[in-house]
Amino acid sequence: MAEYRLSAQLHGHEDDVRGICICGDVGIATSSRDRTVKFWTRHPENKREYVLAKTLVGHSSFVGPLAWIPPSDRFPEGGIVSGGMDTVILLWDLRRGEVVETMKGHGSQVTGLAVDSNGDIISSSMDCTVRRWRNGNAVEVWEAHKVAVQTVLKLPSGELFTGSSDSTIKLWKGRTCLQTFSGHADTVRCLAAMPGLGILSASHDSTVKLWALTGQPLLEMIGHTSLVYSVDAHSSGLIASGSEDRSLKIWKDGICVQSIEHPGCIWDAKFLGNGDIVTACSDGTARIWTADTNRCCSDEELASYTDLISQYTLSRKTVGGLKLTDLPGIEALQVPGNSDGQTLIVREGDNGVAYSWNSRELKWDKIGEVVDGPEDAAQGQVLDGVRYDFVFNVDIGDGEPIRKLPYNRSDDPYAVADKWLLKENLPLTYRQQVVEFILQNSGQNNFVPDPSFRDPYTGANAYVPGQSSSSNGGAPKQTFKHIPKNGMLSFETAQFEGILKKLSEFSATLSSDSEQKQSSLSESELSRLAAIVQVLKNTSFYHTSKLADADMALLLKMLKSWPPQMLFPVIDFLRMFVLHPDGATLLLKAIETGNDVLVETFRKAVAPPVQPANVLTILKAITNLFDKSCLHQWLRTHCAEIIDSVSSCKPSFSKNSHLAYATLLLNYAVLSIQSKDEQSQAQILSAALEIAEDDAQDVDSKYRALVAIGTLMLNGAVKSIALDLDVKSLANSAKASMDSKIAEVGADIELLTR
Repeated sequence: MAEYRLSAQLHGHEDDVRGICICGDVGIATSSRDRTVKFWTRHPENKREYVLAKTLVGHSSFVGPLAWIPPSDRFPEGGIVSGGMDTVILLWDLRRGEVVETMKGHGSQVTGLAVDSNGDIISSSMDCTVRRWRNGNAVEVWEAHKVAVQTVLKLPSGELFTGSSDSTIKLWKGRTCLQTFSGHADTVRCLAAMPGLGILSASHDSTVKLWALTGQPLLEMIGHTSLVYSVDAHSSGLIASGSEDRSLKIWKDGICVQSIEHPGCIWDAKFLGNGDIVTACSDGTARIWTADTNRCCSDEELASYTDLISQYTLSRKTVGGLKLTDLPGIEALQVPGNSDGQTLIVREGDNGVAYSWNSRELKWDKIGEVVDGPEDAAQGQVLDGVRYDFVFNVDIGDGEPIRKLPYNRSDDPYAVADKWLLKENLPLTYRQQVVEFILQNSGQNNFVPDPSFRDPYTGANAYVPGQSSSSNGGAPKQTFKHIPKNGMLSFETAQFEGILKKLSEFSATLSSDSEQKQSSLSESELSRLAAIVQVLKNTSFYHTSKLADADMALLLKMLKSWPPQMLFPVIDFLRMFVLHPDGATLLLKAIETGNDVLVETFRKAVAPPVQPANVLTILKAITNLFDKSCLHQWLRTHCAEIIDSVSSCKPSFSKNSHLAYATLLLNYAVLSIQSKDEQSQAQILSAALEIAEDDAQDVDSKYRALVAIGTLMLNGAVKSIALDLDVKSLANSAKASMDSKIAEVGADIELLTR
């Protein structure tokens, strides 16, 4: 078999390329984390190259699966179907570059798409369902698996298959499961047809399997070293698979005949009709590989790609578990060691070399080149070429730079703190804080100091935080700074005078309209509102102050009869009303008597045309409901509707609305964990990920979304779903943030992915 080589590179996306769709002989479509779909056509002169023909913008979060609709009377140049994190499916007319159908209904990320022979669109989702769409409407919905559905495949012969995080594949006839294929040990991420033989599956268990349509496993392909995200087959019998291990592997008769390294994980791989392979890479580039020498790229472009791989590999290379780029250069050998036998590792070219300090001859003796062993990656960190069990980042605050604090478990934390504070020229009053920081972050909460230890500055024994123990060196445990979140957040401040003024103003407007006069407030009702405000203001007397049925009736009158454009001050009044114990009780009483003003008000507030003030106030009002446990059942019942409806209003969000929405999701995360509601947890996770993925979000909104994600992963039942949604990349991105809160909660989440 001829070897595959680079043919062309499709540059244009600003983030990971997530999906590929071969659009017949017309071109190639790619989807991306940058929220776009791009359509590429062959270069008019250089047939090896592709040029960007259209960029399709319409999704509000990253785009994943794509499907192709061949040219027809309706779509003279063909159509593209796209789905993604925003739970929406869009049908595009390629000629116009416009959305012609928007399909809403999934409660979580859309993971797979297929087009049936009759033109129906079939979709799978993290919400565990498969949906069949016709003319923009869902005509069939069913729960295909008990956990997330990751992929859907429709064969030309009519068979429909789904793959799931439950590690199984199911064969369907309509909504009836005919057979379950079992054999993978982890999530089934991708399915593809193998012409004449059956179907292929790619799994997080690092394998690719070939199955007969009867469910009999025919072949297992082992060679990847990490999650396998994609698989595809060609009529020649070749199979291509892409993986987290950054390799495109090409298989023939179950044997890997070629492996092509990429500068990032490979999210998707598809064959073109001519046998070329297109890959979607996390570096934001799609690439085409060919075995035809006439379609190979130039030597210069190939050399440039080879250099890119070399640089990427070098940046990730470790020696003895240490990143090569983190090691000091040989100039570090000019600095004398601290003690005889001290080890220093320095970078020499592309290698790490170990030296030992010889105190007798006052020089560094070369030990030899350092190589990785199987356990090296977990054996600590390095600072200035010296290995430690931990190297902590310490944020002093006040605009000071981050300081590095090295520590070994065998060290006395008090002695380390003293030495470090002197070295950094910091006040010794920080000593106990530093010790507690070391103990917490090294997992040594049961540390017991030497009883003979005396503080060199006070002469006293060391104070030991936490519980005492007769032993030192208990097993380290995970510790987190920002997760889990346990309590509920609320919006407790209000400009009552402004609310009253606006209510009075709107009431006067209604009074002047003969048709709406009955909805206006009388002088006595306005006075009653002012009296309610006095009760709500005096929060220290909530345990004794009272609200009456008449107060609730007055609020109901406004909520029910005032027009949408005048609703926002009424909702804001409701927001504060429910924080009072009597207010929450009176509201619940109204709901239980069949007068669910909450649902009615919510639907009015988010109904088109969307009014930003209504959306902001209803978000804050519903967030405050979590403060009262008597309203938790209502919140659980309406969780899906609230998140779905609010999500559709996001284009009209202000900065404050984004923060309110993130706060709402964080409260819902806590509530769904308390009630063990796994389905709601998956929907909340998906919505929170959408916020956290959005680089345009303000810091506070992103922080609360990340805390919700971490809390759901730690205490909820959706950790595996989060991992399937590539939360590790999100965590690493957050860790690199300039904002300390974002970086720290990113580190918390990253710890959960290990």
